Amino acid sequence: MSRRPAGASPPENTAGPSGDRILTLPNLISLIRLLGVPLFLYLLLVRRADVAAVVVLAIGGTTDWVDGWVARRLQQVSRLGELLDPFADRLYILATLLAFTAREVVPWQFTAALLARELLLLGSLGVLRRHGYGPPPVHYVGKTATFLLLAAFPVLLVAHATSAATATVAGAVGWGLAWWGLVLYWAAAALYVVQAARLVRSARAGSSGVPA
Repeated sequence: MSRRPAGASPPENTAGPSGDRILTLPNLISLIRLLGVPLFLYLLLVRRADVAAVVVLAIGGTTDWVDGWVARRLQQVSRLGELLDPFADRLYILATLLAFTAREVVPWQFTAALLARELLLLGSLGVLRRHGYGPPPVHYVGKTATFLLLAAFPVLLVAHATSAATATVAGAVGWGLAWWGLVLYWAAAALYVVQAARLVRSARAGSSGVPA
């Protein structure tokens, strides 16, 4: 895989007619999803309104695909949208993990495993930027992992907040989704690290005049 340096001029027409626009419908959808994060935290941690928190979390998670679909459908793909979409996903995951750990919905070991993955990616992005590259494109494995985690969290909250009979079923479903999401999340991280390593080797080879 090859990526252009972060400071290079973008190819023509790669972002569609709305590449530099900010006020687009998909960007508005992403912003609304972002606003759902503090609302969810308030409902779960301050009000302890678990049912309302489940609704907010479910809407935020299940609309993960909407902004991207609308952007492609209306030809309103933009650089801001490409940044907002994964940022909203990560913010939902991180905020939910921290809140769930505080409420003892998930054990701290599960949270630590996901946070370690984010730190690994953050380090990889730092290395890429030092060599003049932007972040690699989102991989479908990562999108699948994000979908599974965002689907698992409301179910786990239901398991935590309901009766024993419902909690047993919801817990089994929620943890099944969560563990598969965790495995794929780390698999996606491994793919990103491999991509980053290839780019760094290419950059070093280019600067030394040796073919990559």
